[in-house]
Amino acid sequence: MKILTHILAALMLTLLVAGCQNSSVDDLAPNGAGTQLPEKLVQSMKAKGMSVTSPVMFRIFKEENVLEVWKRKDNGRYDMVTSYQICKWSGKLGPKFVEGDRQAPEGFYAVRPAQMNPKSSYYLSFNTGFPNALDRALGRTGANLMVHGACSSSGCYSMTDAQVAQIYAFARDAFKGGQESIQLQAYPFRMTPANMARYKDDPNYTFWKNLKEGYDHFEITKVPPKVDVCEKKYVFNHTSDPNAPIAATATCPPADQPESLKMAYQSYQTSYETAFTTMVGKGKITPPSRSIQGIAEAKIIAEWSARRARGERVTQEPPSLSPQDRGAAAKPQVMVRLASAVAADKAKEEHEASKRTRMGRTMASAAPAPITLAPSSAQSAPVKQAEPAPQTTAAVSPQAPAAAVEQPAPAKKAWWKIIGN
Repeated sequence: MKILTHILAALMLTLLVAGCQNSSVDDLAPNGAGTQLPEKLVQSMKAKGMSVTSPVMFRIFKEENVLEVWKRKDNGRYDMVTSYQICKWSGKLGPKFVEGDRQAPEGFYAVRPAQMNPKSSYYLSFNTGFPNALDRALGRTGANLMVHGACSSSGCYSMTDAQVAQIYAFARDAFKGGQESIQLQAYPFRMTPANMARYKDDPNYTFWKNLKEGYDHFEITKVPPKVDVCEKKYVFNHTSDPNAPIAATATCPPADQPESLKMAYQSYQTSYETAFTTMVGKGKITPPSRSIQGIAEAKIIAEWSARRARGERVTQEPPSLSPQDRGAAAKPQVMVRLASAVAADKAKEEHEASKRTRMGRTMASAAPAPITLAPSSAQSAPVKQAEPAPQTTAAVSPQAPAAAVEQPAPAKKAWWKIIGN
């Protein structure tokens, strides 16, 4: 029976290795990449003048926990098809600064076919494209920031498996229709006058105002804006020339926008400024959510993440400099360690204890036996025997018989001493 089990195990291992070396690997991995959109959703798109393979765009709002799917209609403008509640996103409001800060990115990103991962460990995923040109110009670091399934996040936007299967299908079908890249817009919140007033004192406000320009362009035109980077900031629909040289750290070239777009944007901004001033006067009706307090906090969290990864004892939650968390500093902090680190320490202690026990036994077995010296002709006196250690009454049990206490034998005289006497 054991021989049969070993044979079967070896056969399965051979098949597994062979499968990882050719196309049959698709049969070994959970794969929802072929999931088709529900018929009800397809009919809804057709009613809005969209085809299954028409271009698509995604919008993410952290505070609202929403991922929206927009598709292009026959008239060239986009309309929202559906939205999904984000299962988990990592970090706080605000951009990603450094590797390990646990922040989900914010900004404008391009998703291309090569960024799609049908064999993801998180069911299905696609890479957001972080870092983009602006992130690199600002020195922001990190990699593999995804939208994925499994409802588990550490710097990503995580959906349920059923949700990400549909989101993946939207992207897949759009690529089949010829779309070269999908615009992903990631915001901290909906960029309304009320929300901007709530966060006007936030350290990320300048960055968010820059994001709002792109948000406004889409709200006005219902077409994903052309996104470029210059002077270390986003510029939107800055030029109609797709080949215009624009460098992320260089001075922005003169704007070249249609007059109609300029007028529409100016009118939109006038209405916004009036509403914003009104909301600021009302005060913060809804308190702001926690946000990352710049690069200083990002570095602190990154160090916490590194220590946690090494199995060191760290606080249960990452450090925070958010105003909402100031009171938490006075509270006792719960310290935790990864279960793997605890198990490793325990195994090490047991190994050391076992090692000490083995060494003790080895030393005991190697100890020299007592040596009795035989009398020599050169000796003129008998060898003096060692005296027994003095015993106290407490060392002898009163119940033990007197014979149980062994007395030392009298010393024998050498034979020549007996003759001499």
